[in-house]
Parts: sequence; C-alpha cells; structure tokens
Amino acid sequence: MQKYLSENVVDIFFILGISSIAILVISALSIGYFIKKIPYDYFLNDKRGMSHYKDNNPILWIITLAVKNLVGYCLILGGILMLVLPGQGLLTILVGLMLSDYPGKFKLEKRIIKTSLVLKTVNWYRAKSGIQPIIFK
Repeated sequence: MQKYLSENVVDIFFILGISSIAILVISALSIGYFIKKIPYDYFLNDKRGMSHYKDNNPILWIITLAVKNLVGYCLILGGILMLVLPGQGLLTILVGLMLSDYPGKFKLEKRIIKTSLVLKTVNWYRAKSGIQPIIFK
C-alpha cells in the first residue's frame, strides 16, 4: 500500500513539473504578442467599441466571444499558478483579464497596469518591439 501511494505522489509531481514547463513556454511565447497588440491609447477612453461581428454575423461573434473568453480564463488560471511556479504571473493574469469579458473589467485592468512594476514591464516589451508605450489620462 505504501509503495502504491509513493508512486502516485511521484506521478503527480511529474505531471505538475511538465505542466509548469508547458505553462512557462506558452506564456513566454504568447504574452509578448498580446502586450504588443494593446493599443497605446486603450486606457484613455472608458467606453469600449462594439464589435462589427455582432451586427454583421452574430453566430461568428458568439463563437469568437466564447473562444476569447476561454483563452482569457485559461491565461488567468495559468497566471495564478505562475505566482508560485516559474513564469510571468502578473502579466499573464493581466492579458487574461483583458481577453475576458466581465463586469468591472476596465477598472480592474487599469488598476493592475498602473502598478509601477507591471507598467514598467509592459512598456519595456513595447519599447523593445518599437511600439509606443501605454498612455493614461
């Protein structure tokens, strides 16, 4: 019985290790891309624009919205895990929050990105890519 339990624990740690490495690689490859896609003036206007898909093709809009939210929630979960595992936890959470739709989204995004360490890192990524830094009112 003891041997069986110890083998399961080793299996669990192996799976956690592989998952940690996968999350680290995925975040390293995707976070920079998403940070570069944020418009520099995103935080200047409190109102977000309506999607052109919603009026022209509502089915495509629903599918896009569902996929975007699924990816966003996965990034939030991965970012929370990265707070204790290797990776850019706060940046991953920020990108996940920006992709997801929920009440109070804009206020929370603004509050997180105004944190000096997060803003400095985001603007460093953008400067390295030759993109204008994020600006506020």
